Amino acid sequence: MKILSSLVFLFLVNYGYGQVVLSADGPGDTYELITSVLAPGHKPIEAPDCSHPEFDNHIDEIFDDELGVNVFRFHMHVSADNDRCINFDRQRNEIKSYDKSPDNLLGIAGEKVIYKWKFKLAAGFQSSPNFTHLHQLKSVGGPLASMPMYTLTTRKGSPDRLELRYAETNSQITLTRTDLAPFIDTWLSVIEKITYGENGTYSIVIQRLSDEETLFAYTNESIINWRPEAEFVRPKWGIYRSLINEQDLRDEEVRYADFSVEEVDLISSNNSATINKEAIVFNNPINNELYLHNLPDAITTIQIFSIDGKKIIEKNVDTSKQVQLDVSHLSKGTYLLNFNGKQLNYTELIVVH
Repeated sequence: MKILSSLVFLFLVNYGYGQVVLSADGPGDTYELITSVLAPGHKPIEAPDCSHPEFDNHIDEIFDDELGVNVFRFHMHVSADNDRCINFDRQRNEIKSYDKSPDNLLGIAGEKVIYKWKFKLAAGFQSSPNFTHLHQLKSVGGPLASMPMYTLTTRKGSPDRLELRYAETNSQITLTRTDLAPFIDTWLSVIEKITYGENGTYSIVIQRLSDEETLFAYTNESIINWRPEAEFVRPKWGIYRSLINEQDLRDEEVRYADFSVEEVDLISSNNSATINKEAIVFNNPINNELYLHNLPDAITTIQIFSIDGKKIIEKNVDTSKQVQLDVSHLSKGTYLLNFNGKQLNYTELIVVH
């Protein structure tokens, strides 16, 4: 049964990992292209087309002379557009992954993901004093799902600012901000890295493409990146802005290019290869007790996590003896069994019956 569990784990990792890229390929069939990558056969586009049908699709493709390639162009109109004919105090034109998307576009607890994209704010770009969101990482499921976890937003002020906002629960704080002026009318590249879980990490770097100068950066090596009862985290890109002070706004466009989502790790480390994983013996599936034999000396701690990344059991171990863990209090289902030690972190899937 252990071999079967290992195969299932490897299947999940290999199926989920890899890089997904969405790049413009020229005018026409833009919605079809976006849909084919982000959620084939479904609706990953949240555009204000219903309130402004005479404009047709609010995302199109155009050749960009500066980049020398086709790019996506997101349109927003002050007087005609709203939030999908649902909310009228704001406007939304975004693309996203969601529950209809492939698994490798959905962030799960214990997973490290790298998001990359390029964008350009038009000359004279105007921000709302309330919010003008360009990108979000948003948790799905649970009581805190309505509040984005991370938000990259612009805001009118003295001066106008670019802000990185974060919410652990249901209220946001500003992690860092900077003058927006250097970001206007120039192509920018973004690399955002996140480890999802209660012991998460996060970093973002924005560079000007023309000279690769870093204009914006933030790193946190210990931050909570998971919400209670969450199912997954999804990325969103586009224009999402408040209409409360519409006198501060104008018809706007933002260009985007080369969206990339790359899953690179799942509760593991480069040092996991230093142990003989196949030598470890344990019963799986498990009824009431988990028994572990032949644990390598490098292992000092055994942990069990729920599939959403919440730590349930932790026990220091003596590898010279059989290790026994009582799991009778756990509900039936799938869990993550983590072998931990100095510079060691290796995980298997287990099933409790």
